[in-house]
Amino acid sequence: MLLSSHLPPWLHALLTEKFFNACIIHEEAKKNEKNIFCLDCCISICPHCLSPHSSHRLLQIRRYVYHDVIRLDDAARLMDCGFVQSYTTNSAKVVFINQRPQTRQFRGSGNICSTCDRSLQDPYLFCSLSCKINYLVRTQGGVSKFLFDCKFLPLPEQGLDDGLMTPESVLEPAGSAHTSSGSGGYGEVCSRTLGCTATTEIVRKKRSSLSAACRPMCSPVSEISASLMNRRKKTPHRAPLY
Repeated sequence: MLLSSHLPPWLHALLTEKFFNACIIHEEAKKNEKNIFCLDCCISICPHCLSPHSSHRLLQIRRYVYHDVIRLDDAARLMDCGFVQSYTTNSAKVVFINQRPQTRQFRGSGNICSTCDRSLQDPYLFCSLSCKINYLVRTQGGVSKFLFDCKFLPLPEQGLDDGLMTPESVLEPAGSAHTSSGSGGYGEVCSRTLGCTATTEIVRKKRSSLSAACRPMCSPVSEISASLMNRRKKTPHRAPLY
């Protein structure tokens, strides 16, 4: 469970806010679901509430398979998203904000989330932003080194959609985990906290020892503990031969 003292107010609010509820201020209006998050006010708003927030940093929240997602491009402006599993849906890459409840415990020797043990495609380490943040708080004592100082975050130029994404999705190719940390030329609108002096580096190896590198745009100067190494792929137990 995350402690709010470890997170900036906007991030704690993003992870705990309830989206897609009807806006009580505009309850008689159509399309009044609260599917926009204002980072400056730390609240969710509906499209009819936009006017007072026009100069604020705004993030559209979308819903996929009944869970909240955001576009990877938007998330990567705010934080290091390396090795968070992404999906391609409606021609856009998205990541889940929070972990999804599992109906049954995963069993097997496959790749699993380092926080909640959800089955993942190799070589991802986290099923959601929340799971990565939990891991960083648990192992690093905070997330400040992994957040970007984003001064400008507009809504999509093509305008808002209803936020509901089609059920067809495509898992990202295995090699894409290395580039999902947001290497997309945001230098004009985002700069890294602490002047790009801290980065993520999660080391990962196949089979016996596991590691990963969340490689943001700056040269690595810190390493995350490899405490998750032996939690990944385990040797299956086989009955002895007689």
